[in-house]
Amino acid sequence: MNLLPNGSAPLTHLGIIRAEGADAAKFLHGQLTQDFALLGQTEARLAAFCNAKGRMQASFIGFKRSATEILLVCHRDLLATTLKRLGMFVMRAQAKLTDATADFDLYGTIGGPAQPAWTTTTVDGTTTVALYPADGQPRAMVIAPTGSPAPAGPVLGLDLWLWSEVRSGIATVSTPIFEALVPQMLNYESVGGVNFKKGCYPGQEIVARSQFRGTLKRRAAIAHAAVPMAAGQEVFHSADAEQPCGIVVQAAASPEGGWDAIVSLQIAAMQDGALTVDGAALTLLPLPYELLADI
Repeated sequence: MNLLPNGSAPLTHLGIIRAEGADAAKFLHGQLTQDFALLGQTEARLAAFCNAKGRMQASFIGFKRSATEILLVCHRDLLATTLKRLGMFVMRAQAKLTDATADFDLYGTIGGPAQPAWTTTTVDGTTTVALYPADGQPRAMVIAPTGSPAPAGPVLGLDLWLWSEVRSGIATVSTPIFEALVPQMLNYESVGGVNFKKGCYPGQEIVARSQFRGTLKRRAAIAHAAVPMAAGQEVFHSADAEQPCGIVVQAAASPEGGWDAIVSLQIAAMQDGALTVDGAALTLLPLPYELLADI
């Protein structure tokens, strides 16, 4: 049985920030963990917006619609806060930030031809961003002007799409984990979310130190439990029932029963012993991608 059938789901949990102006790319380049100065119009960027301590305040999938317009797709529950915080740094830059959610329809598609992650194609104003696969199934995000025809094929439920997100191992920052983790604690450096060669951005020193000085103590993993899980829940290890060893980042019901989640855990807690969430056993599953050992 194919648990991830072909089709598309409306992504009502996501929103869009538009950055527009001659300095839009330069401005975002100085605020986010990825290179937007050299962003072409056939590629997207996974990126994080961090505070001064390197903790993630939001995450984005960003791409250019034109030489002066960039769209940033993020979790809708953080959009207003993020827009306000980013706006504080615009100052004299020729860049205008607005909530463009109402201008576009967002879909997640499963199936179809496989493309390298973060590549884009644009036809008649509709952009398709290739994402990391889930359980071998190609996935993409479609950003279309409001009122455009939906992608061809069956309509899928949002729950199934959210499960595919978990199975892909690529986490989206939402309110329950606001400022809880540095990018590497979600494996962002291994999936195209951090550029260590670009210029400064808020939190860069902390992010770089975590990578190059061996101070990183947590990693993201995929896990399964028989009980419902939700972002923000604490994970415990059998060696210490009082202090949590990790946090649930995002979770979704599995079609096979139980719940799957992306969890950020202390590396030591992954080695041996038992993990629990809400008193139930938590079982680690294989990551669908390789972690970068070096940069």
